[in-house]
Amino acid sequence: MDIDDDMPKQPAGSVRIGEDLSVLSIDELKTRITLLEGEIARIRAEIEGKQSSKAAADSFFKS
Repeated sequence: MDIDDDMPKQPAGSVRIGEDLSVLSIDELKTRITLLEGEIARIRAEIEGKQSSKAAADSFFKS
């Protein structure tokens, strides 16, 4: 039994920040970039939505 057998497995397609990249293939690195760019877009959309809500609230309470 390997000691890693007791460690929780990372879901396929998941990314850990700071992970050793030297063990990944070029295709795996490209996939990682795609996943991270998708997550960045999702976060930016969330920020935009929150900024819109805040601007609407600020406008309402300044009236």
